[in-house]
Amino acid sequence: MEYKNKLVLAPMVRVGTLPLRLLAAEYGADITYGEEIIDHKIIKCERRINEVIGSTDIVEKGTGNIVFRTCHEERSRVIFQMGTSDAVRALTAAQIVCKDVAAVDINMGCPKSFSISGGMGAALLAKPELVHDILTTLKRNLDTPVTCKIRLLKSSQDTVELARRIEKTGVSALAVHGRRVADRPRDPAKWSEIADVVAALSIPVIANGDVFEYEDFQRIKVATGASSVMAARGALWNVSVFSPHGKVPWEDVKREYVRKSILWDNDVKSTKHTLKEMIMHYSCLELPEGKAVIKSETLADLAHLYGEEKYCKFVNENRWLCSGIR
Repeated sequence: MEYKNKLVLAPMVRVGTLPLRLLAAEYGADITYGEEIIDHKIIKCERRINEVIGSTDIVEKGTGNIVFRTCHEERSRVIFQMGTSDAVRALTAAQIVCKDVAAVDINMGCPKSFSISGGMGAALLAKPELVHDILTTLKRNLDTPVTCKIRLLKSSQDTVELARRIEKTGVSALAVHGRRVADRPRDPAKWSEIADVVAALSIPVIANGDVFEYEDFQRIKVATGASSVMAARGALWNVSVFSPHGKVPWEDVKREYVRKSILWDNDVKSTKHTLKEMIMHYSCLELPEGKAVIKSETLADLAHLYGEEKYCKFVNENRWLCSGIR
């Protein structure tokens, strides 16, 4: 996979599932990261082909829970992001998914307590030897490209030092979120510190932070010199941020997301969570739409809410025929 001049959908927990990734790609995203999934969870899974909807599922043994769903259409652009704190476990998990994704990415930037308490995410920023161990183990044993995503350290010099160590492991690219662990989303991203990393490395650097409009992709690219640019919240609020033709109306984006969720039989809780996140930016969950999303119990309920009953019926009828039931 090339990492030059690419528009990238960032990894977002509970949001970056197949429907949003496919929608982002339709609007113009070249690379789409899945949500971070913990290695402990993956190693309890097995790979299954879902013939009815045409997906490849990583399913938890014994429960049938779908932990990760992908499809052939996104094979060349989807990046599987993993949370880990152990090289051997990371490899075991990566070997289950690597044949179905374009790259495996290690999360070294998540500041959430569940990640840090498990020695994952941003906790790895303070453990360069472990970082080296995880990345070199994956590189030596996988044919799939390996990448990672970090945050800024206390000083620009510290960030550059870690980035250089990461580069030496042979990873294909490095994504840098222009905030420190203690920074809040409202704090401006430090593009100049991403630029310091870019200047120090020869591998592609993906810049992340404060991309809310299509024009911001070029602005951060010029400011940092990065090879590619990643959008997170801007894409969550309106995933058509990737479109060079301008944003699609918010109502249309939500409807398209619901259609994709129906088509790929996305978990209803996951679909509701993403819709609520979309709604909260522009509106309020206390208004009728928000309340109706919260009350919805099935994808059919959401189809009804967004005027997609005919589409839902069409998909379900075709699925019934394809499953061989007569």
